Amino acid sequence: MEMISVSSSNIAAIGYDEQNATLTIQFIKDNAAYEYYDVPQYEYDALMAADSKGSYASKNIYKVYRQQKIS
Repeated sequence: MEMISVSSSNIAAIGYDEQNATLTIQFIKDNAAYEYYDVPQYEYDALMAADSKGSYASKNIYKVYRQQKIS
C-alpha cells in the first residue's frame, strides 16, 4: 500500500487498501502507525479532502472503526 505524505500537525502519512477497506495512518509524534478496518472508500476520500485531517479523523475515524497498532 502506498503511503501518502500529508500536511498535518498530527499525521505524517495516510494509506488506503481498497480491496480490504483498510486505512493506515502514521502519526508524527511517535511515528506509530495504526490500521483502521472496514473503512469505506468515501471516508478515505473525505479524509484526504479535509482541510484538517487530524480533526476529520478525530471525529470520523479514530473511535468509529476497529483499529490496531502496527508499528
